[in-house]
Amino acid sequence: MMARSDHREPNELRPCSILVDFVGTADGSCLISTGGTRVICTASVEETVPPFLKGRGQGWLTAEYAMLPASTGRRKARDGVKKDGRSVEISRLIGRALRQAVDRRFLGERTITIDCDVLEADGGTRTASITGGFVALTCAIDKLIRQGKLAESPIVHQVAAVSAGIVEDVPCLDLCYTEDSTAQTDMNFVMDETGAFIELQGTGEGRAFTRAELTQILALGEKGIRELQQKQREALGRRAELIEPRRTIVIASNNAHKIMEISEMLDDRFRVLSMREAGFEEDIDENGATFEENAIIKARAVMKATGFTALADDSGLSVDALDGEPGVHSARYAGVHGDDRANNDLLIQKMADVPAEDRTAQFVCAMALALPNGEIRTSEGTCPGVITFTPRGSGGFGYDPYFEYLSGETFAEMAQEEKNRISHRAHAMQNMLPLLEDL
Repeated sequence: MMARSDHREPNELRPCSILVDFVGTADGSCLISTGGTRVICTASVEETVPPFLKGRGQGWLTAEYAMLPASTGRRKARDGVKKDGRSVEISRLIGRALRQAVDRRFLGERTITIDCDVLEADGGTRTASITGGFVALTCAIDKLIRQGKLAESPIVHQVAAVSAGIVEDVPCLDLCYTEDSTAQTDMNFVMDETGAFIELQGTGEGRAFTRAELTQILALGEKGIRELQQKQREALGRRAELIEPRRTIVIASNNAHKIMEISEMLDDRFRVLSMREAGFEEDIDENGATFEENAIIKARAVMKATGFTALADDSGLSVDALDGEPGVHSARYAGVHGDDRANNDLLIQKMADVPAEDRTAQFVCAMALALPNGEIRTSEGTCPGVITFTPRGSGGFGYDPYFEYLSGETFAEMAQEEKNRISHRAHAMQNMLPLLEDL
């Protein structure tokens, strides 16, 4: 059995420590030590994006890597105007890896640069830079939230990296320099918390490797990543809560009935707030000509004011015999917003001479989702029925006592669960749910 130079087992990581906030002037920082390798990782935030992203409502993340002159024992020349090719390649690797950690739509039009400066190199500097770079990134996001520049964390994946390889025909985890320099096979793994690969680099340097050996190395890499991610979380403390947060959606309403309906449809996947709970108390001028236009107006206004993703709906009753009335004016049909009795009285007055066979109508709901990057997504749902001559039922609100569904019950007679299942808002939400899958 091969004896490792530092007396570790083949499946054992080198001792790893992560000291956060190591550089007080940085937006986020840490010093990561893995065995004899030590890297300072800093995150710097700039309120701008590269030209190719201007006006697109999303941010950017990039990285730079460098080895300090004394990092290898003998002086290494500093990078000049023309950077060392290895440093450029590793910089790109770090940037690619850490961009997978964030949903840039929720970062705003700003750039985060991760700088990784190697103090001492004893193998695995690129993997240590990625693992430490993620910690520095999370610290910078925490600062942006505390400053009020971000409403919530854009971190959607936890990213770490480790090396593994075959040394003297033995698969080993986390190679130090002496092992790396003589390895028959050398591999680097970059993975997220689900075990999915972000980047996989592998070379048979001394000899080709078999599929069975590859399987062994993969298992070592996965084990090492899990342990490093635990180290990241321990170092971050409370800031680890910023990793994979439950996305917040503000319902652009303070109507308790509507918020309850939508919250139940969304289940527990999102943190749902009313406008008031999100701190939005302004009146919104719903001056659109259609349900969709009004929904967009409301969603966009709430998103801009709160910084959170906002979901708005505009719904109402469309009566065929009245050429679509009350339509977008449903809530204020009689002149005063939310006066259900007056609105119903006016509707029944206008329908007085309409025979039963011509009293068809539908509730219509348009929904709009406004993301912090300015993107708008919309859906629509309808529910057919007829307008009764007299009100029935004591539940619901608005026109519910006069709207009879195909089942023969009015919305006001239905159990809430049944109404939530077949209503126009339910159909609009069912059409919206696929549009929420990537949040």
